[in-house]
Amino acid sequence: MEDIAYIRNKCGRLRVPTALNGASHRARILSRGILLSISILLASVSALAQNGPPVPPSDDQPTLMKVLTDDGVHNVEDENWNAYGQFTYISSWKPSFSAAYTNLNGSINSLLPNAERSFTATVTLYLGVKLWKGAEGYLVPEVISELPLSQLRGLGGAIQNFELQKGGGETPQIYHSRLFVKQTIGLGGQRVAQVSGPMQLGTSYDSRRLVLVAGNFSILDFFDKNAFDIDPRQGFLGLGFMTYAAWDFASDARGYSYGGIAELDWDNWAVRVARITPPKEPNQLAVDFRLFKYYGDQIELEHNHRLHGRDGTVRLLAYRNHEDMGRFADAITVFEVDPAKNATTCPGFNYGSNNADAPDLCWVRKPNVKHGVGMFAQQYLTHDIGVFARGMYSDGQTEVDAYTSTDRSATVGLLGKGSAWSRPLDVFGAGVNLGWISKIHAEYLGMGGVDGFVGDGAINAAMESTVDAFYSVSLRKWLWLTGDYQHIVNPGFNADRGPVDVFTLRVHGEF
Repeated sequence: MEDIAYIRNKCGRLRVPTALNGASHRARILSRGILLSISILLASVSALAQNGPPVPPSDDQPTLMKVLTDDGVHNVEDENWNAYGQFTYISSWKPSFSAAYTNLNGSINSLLPNAERSFTATVTLYLGVKLWKGAEGYLVPEVISELPLSQLRGLGGAIQNFELQKGGGETPQIYHSRLFVKQTIGLGGQRVAQVSGPMQLGTSYDSRRLVLVAGNFSILDFFDKNAFDIDPRQGFLGLGFMTYAAWDFASDARGYSYGGIAELDWDNWAVRVARITPPKEPNQLAVDFRLFKYYGDQIELEHNHRLHGRDGTVRLLAYRNHEDMGRFADAITVFEVDPAKNATTCPGFNYGSNNADAPDLCWVRKPNVKHGVGMFAQQYLTHDIGVFARGMYSDGQTEVDAYTSTDRSATVGLLGKGSAWSRPLDVFGAGVNLGWISKIHAEYLGMGGVDGFVGDGAINAAMESTVDAFYSVSLRKWLWLTGDYQHIVNPGFNADRGPVDVFTLRVHGEF
């Protein structure tokens, strides 16, 4: 897929180009004007959540940077600044499904069994500037709006749209998702060209270098990037395909964090470490900045290789969170000793359960540790097809603080291009995402407890699984239309409910 759908750059990374060949200079300017008009219109009804970084545009995409370069007033290969943008609209629908019970005894976290529609919309602007030698600054403002299925309750890693976020709503919200500085220190080796794109100035680096990042960002901008570096908005829609579903990385309810990252690149090897901020309360927007008391630490080792002449990548990732969160065993013990300490009598933050016969994590939140380890691999099989897999094991003793309720996860997938039927810029994929919860987590949910996303009031604990298949059609140099189907078995890790089918259309444009 290197020739059209996936291209390997000089640094050994893989990416999907986001455009076709350019037309005339006048047509490029017209396309740019149309895109800006559309983005302004969509700003009144838009949405965004946690996601990885977008992919740099291809050389012929009619972006502002390309137009200015063609006019001789910008150098896209050696930039002092750049600006890119995108808009995405995702509409999902699920028909009714069977369920033995829903929100039993006043619990509140069931996926509703009736037919529902969900949407997200997104407008994002990516601004980059060169600050001093080796230093770059990035600001990413966003406008968001959303309508989740069942108020984003009842699914673990099977959440059908990765852009959905806790606390979002249909009323548009404007915020900055990222504001960070990146300092690169060259250590020798070969010079590596970096293509101009969102959150990446067009420049060149040493293949051996130290990179330091500080500020506000998504940890997925730098760790466990999507398979083949595909922009999530052009790939799988399911949340479990964006990263490890069991990686409860510290972040606010939108998926963003403050902190610092250090990365050492050494030719085909890379190692990165990070410390980032958790939320003050689980799955909420407010951030706890006491980084020496509450934090999320992660370390990742990456190696790029060639197998039988085809490119591939392997990564190992481990994380350790020290946060103010509750342990399932502690919540059960407190409730059994004193049933008056239940979900309806919480003195502090909880999720609003009305089940007076259930334990609640609010009674036992204190400094606790959560950790896990995962592995990712991707490999080209031919020029047209690539496969990937990732899996993670987390300890499963504490509540979800930021990502999904999954304690152990595994994902496999295939990505390809449509050149065989004369659609070389179309992209398609199919994959399976699997998720499990720990024994003590299941016991807590079986007693009627809830966490940030799941809790039906009872549970017949089982593996939650999703089959996700999509096809993305390139309509213009800047516009794509995607159809997606997801089949979810045991939603919320509960064999007494489902299966659930979700049908989705996505419109995505870039400028």
